Amino acid sequence: MTTPIISLTDHSHHSVTHGRLVLEDGSVFEGRSFGYEQAQAGEVVFSTGMVGYPETLTDASFAGQLLILTYPLTGNYGVPLPEFWEHNRIHISGLIVSNYIDTPSHAQSTMTLSAWLKQEKIPALEIKDTRLLTQHIRDSGALLGKIVFESDIPFYDPNEENQIAHVSTTSVLKLGTGRKKLALLDCGAKQNILRCLLKRDVELTVLPWDYPLFESGNEWSFDGLLISNGPGNPKFATPTIKTIQTALENTIPTFGICMGNQLLTLAAGGDTYKMKFGHRSQNQPCQMVGTQRCFITTQNHGFAVGEVPEGFTPWFVNANDGTNEGIIHSSRPFMSVQFHPEAAPGPTDTEWVFDYFLEKLETSK
Repeated sequence: MTTPIISLTDHSHHSVTHGRLVLEDGSVFEGRSFGYEQAQAGEVVFSTGMVGYPETLTDASFAGQLLILTYPLTGNYGVPLPEFWEHNRIHISGLIVSNYIDTPSHAQSTMTLSAWLKQEKIPALEIKDTRLLTQHIRDSGALLGKIVFESDIPFYDPNEENQIAHVSTTSVLKLGTGRKKLALLDCGAKQNILRCLLKRDVELTVLPWDYPLFESGNEWSFDGLLISNGPGNPKFATPTIKTIQTALENTIPTFGICMGNQLLTLAAGGDTYKMKFGHRSQNQPCQMVGTQRCFITTQNHGFAVGEVPEGFTPWFVNANDGTNEGIIHSSRPFMSVQFHPEAAPGPTDTEWVFDYFLEKLETSK
């Protein structure tokens, strides 16, 4: 029997609207709406991060997903200015929280989370038992789901189409000045990757995911190639994989982050697979292979490297489940990490990885 939900934070005079989260296995969870009231379908995933919902919601790696935040309080510090976001819009398809706080208290807050979600047309539900919901997904694996109000809609699997094409830039963007020139293949890049690079004296050219970088007329001199994070199944990004293959053939220093780890793997002849429920949190422990060093990292991915390509060795492994967290070439300047060295939100313990890669630009010349 469903218990009626009474919210102590709803001070509006409007009647409270209820919606339902329906999962593909038939499970139904009722909740109170605090977002845009329009049905939305996607893959239901959870993140266990305690902070940083503005950065999380604007992370393009969440495209096509209905996100459960397991930390019980959401909304308590409102919404900051867009300069603090990870993209210029919200990328999740829908939001599920346990307790929505409609009275933000923070000096940087510009509006309530509810107002922002309505503005960006993202549905959101307050479902009290997000713990049960998360345990259900951990047991069964990530499930397709939908947030519905009056009218029903079909389920939608974001992993069956190219999500990267939906979130990548469509134009070439030149940023910063510096001695080192880097090209970044934007598969849905978080803004903090750009910020971390620009403060390290580089000239950065951000390129669409399918930019034909090595075709005649497009080449220009650059010292290294970066592949960003991004959503969905890496195997759809064939043009990106081909570009990376050419970079490897020409021994151009190459560095991948998150989706970039999977794309470098595929380009070099390795393989990727879909995880049961992925890693989405700010406390994933990653051990550097061959050492006793373990780093606490921010992560957001549902696919992982299954087969490390020839010539590469595992660079980091996950201390919880042993999954791959990065690869590095035994003799050439090619490397990638599955976690986010730029964090946002989360610990900055691995920001040194950017410096490590930039040093390789010097030594590979």
